[in-house]
Amino acid sequence: MTDLWWKSAVVYQIYPRSFADADGDGMGDLRGIIEHLDHLAGLGVDVLWLSPIYPSPQDDNGYDISDYQNIEPIFGTLEIFDELLAGVHARGMKLIMDLVVNHSSDEHPWFADSRSSLSSDKRDWYWWRSAREGMEPGTPGAEPTNWGSAFGGSAWEYDEKTGEYYLHLFSKKQPDLNWENDEVRSAVYDMMNWWLDRGVDGFRMDVINMISKDVSLPDGRLTAGSSYGDGSPAYINGPRIHEFLQEMHAKVFAGRDAMLTVGEMPGVTVDEAKLFTDPARGEVDMVFQFDHVWADRGDDPWQLVPLQLTKLKAIFNRWQAGLAEVGWNSLYWNNHDQPRAVSRYGDDSPQFRVASAKMIGTVLHLHRGTPYVYQGEELGMTNYPFRTIADFRDIEALGHYAQAVDREGRTPEEVLTVLRARGRDNARTPMQWNSSANAGFTTGTPWLAANPNYPEINAAAQHDDPDSVYHYYRRLIELRHNEPAVVDGDFTMLLPNDERLYAFTRRLGSTELLVIGNFSGDSVTADIDGWSDAELVLTNLPAPSGLTLAPWQSVIYRRTV
Repeated sequence: MTDLWWKSAVVYQIYPRSFADADGDGMGDLRGIIEHLDHLAGLGVDVLWLSPIYPSPQDDNGYDISDYQNIEPIFGTLEIFDELLAGVHARGMKLIMDLVVNHSSDEHPWFADSRSSLSSDKRDWYWWRSAREGMEPGTPGAEPTNWGSAFGGSAWEYDEKTGEYYLHLFSKKQPDLNWENDEVRSAVYDMMNWWLDRGVDGFRMDVINMISKDVSLPDGRLTAGSSYGDGSPAYINGPRIHEFLQEMHAKVFAGRDAMLTVGEMPGVTVDEAKLFTDPARGEVDMVFQFDHVWADRGDDPWQLVPLQLTKLKAIFNRWQAGLAEVGWNSLYWNNHDQPRAVSRYGDDSPQFRVASAKMIGTVLHLHRGTPYVYQGEELGMTNYPFRTIADFRDIEALGHYAQAVDREGRTPEEVLTVLRARGRDNARTPMQWNSSANAGFTTGTPWLAANPNYPEINAAAQHDDPDSVYHYYRRLIELRHNEPAVVDGDFTMLLPNDERLYAFTRRLGSTELLVIGNFSGDSVTADIDGWSDAELVLTNLPAPSGLTLAPWQSVIYRRTV
């Protein structure tokens, strides 16, 4: 029924520095990925998404790019990349790259030229502004706007050489590119075409809905206790965003077959997503939205809010309904920016880790949309037991810790409690391949310590165990490939007010699927009629009695209607 290949696909995200280290320097590399392609092919995934592998000072682990058309030496060479690409294609999979073009590295030649003088030909390739009127440049409060950076501190950095400030929505080493400049857009499109001509199958586009900005750069709203204003209304889904993406599609993707374009879009609404993903508009195939991963965040970022299942279901239901007729969903629990899914949405205790990892996978993969598996999710990898701030490497965690403790007066333990649960480094610990030293990730010293539970949780053990999380994910992916109702069926949420059970149906023609996940440590009976004679397609635990689910159990039933 579907005519777009990526609707039935499953995407696997690789965070290269943490996936596999083949040369023993403690950092993952392309050769390490090549050596583990059979693990991914055996899982049944269709697409591999690589986080950035371009040359970079690594201020933000590669999301600060200094050369868009080469490979970072710690990862390998273009020749090794070509070997990886050939190996991926030989196994019937596709490969997409991370596209980071809201900003570059401050060490990119474009920015070096831009900051060299006020008269530089590339001065307007970035956002340069003078100090506030009447303020001494370089002094506190003289920044052009009151915007804060996503990584803490001001979004403006003073440059003494030219006496102006440049905008950086993220690290000060990640200056924002000025997409208002035609030459910037042309250079980006040329680069994208270069990679596609090399054989790459598409792009995941980092914070792509921030590339258009209100050129007046107005001050943002200040909230109580905040050091900086919220500038996001001026750069989230800005005034020319649809124009830019349609131009990109026309200049890069039009006429090419089997491409995949995924836009990461913080703050995107359902209505905006319809526009972005409507095939008739020629923008992107699907978006990453953040509503569900912000469901357990409160107004105070340093307070943990317990997950409310009814709230989570309402968010998913809104997106399922909103994109039912036009557009398409990306489905994910975690990625390189989120903590481990089983620790956040499941129960990572030894008693329930395996069952809950399988259950949350079931619920996610049976929604309408394209599922994403983040490396280690298929093993049920968990959050890391961080002790002190010295255990963290993430620039976001370190920046927010300094701002919260030094400038906002938070206690270290208050901040660490949240970072332990939500910090990005949870997802960045080395992939756990086997029970040897450093989880088999490296023979050297890993850039970030492996989770100490790797002797119990590792790929080698799970490959040999037909009841493992790995093999359960393999069966989930196989079901998506073989059952059209999973891809094209409609979606109906059931039991919306139940705080323990997540239940819905998928229906296509005469085939209907019932999916139930028990998000609790108790046995719970689902009050749903008409399924007593249905076929049990898949469950993560022994078959239940009727619709009474054991703790963290999931079931998929099928019937003909």
